Amino acid sequence: MKSVKEQSLEAKILKRLENSPKCTELVEYLFSDEELQEMQDYANNVSIKRLGYNDHGPVHMRQVAANAIKMLNILQSSGIQTSLEKEEIGTFEDSMCAVIIAGLMHDLGMMIGRQGHEDMSVILAKPIIERTLMKLFPDNLHKRTVIKSLAIEAIIGHMSSRKIHSVEAGIILIADGCDMTKGRARIPMAINTTPKVGDIHKYSANAINRIGIHHGERKPIRIDIEMSAEVGFFQIEEVLLTKIESSPAKEFVELYAGVEGEEAKCYL
Repeated sequence: MKSVKEQSLEAKILKRLENSPKCTELVEYLFSDEELQEMQDYANNVSIKRLGYNDHGPVHMRQVAANAIKMLNILQSSGIQTSLEKEEIGTFEDSMCAVIIAGLMHDLGMMIGRQGHEDMSVILAKPIIERTLMKLFPDNLHKRTVIKSLAIEAIIGHMSSRKIHSVEAGIILIADGCDMTKGRARIPMAINTTPKVGDIHKYSANAINRIGIHHGERKPIRIDIEMSAEVGFFQIEEVLLTKIESSPAKEFVELYAGVEGEEAKCYL
């Protein structure tokens, strides 16, 4: 049974894709995929209960997909081409399909463990990607090849541990970094009370009240972060900013963050 949060995010994603029939078909197929759901649920079990990390399951993966869809739509409305469009090898819709797939599968490797989980995610996601694309594009080997390759680049590059080169993969990198609000840290903070290395990530994420993704003033995408305490700056500077700095989409992003009631700091 899907949680209320999962269902809410699915509705949000479908709303953002209402002008793209093929992308809508894609997410509806993936949302109804029982194997993918089981993998997302188990990845979250390992992450939270076994390893003591924050949410890496179905809610997180849907949130990352939702973030990435919004960012890609902002780029399109700002006249910015995706890598596939610029290289004249695919369409905006192809780019969106790759980003959606990567968003919904990038943390499947947490089923195995934290170390190298981006590599494990590729191995686990590949069969699902291939059967999904065969369902959507049964007569178009070119689209299946391009979208699969781009999705795998985005999955394997989401930790900024590998050099990535496409705008699409860069968007997933940033979208992943943007999911760091207190809701994501709530469960591990409640069930893991023994102090351990890495707790700063949970406490800093718990200080993040809100993250907004909007059209920017100086650049196409503006990210606004509001926090309840200064410990939240750790999450921004050590996680999100690191990902943006490594992203091929960095040039399109402006970033502001601050404690509630105080003037926001401009990072980018």
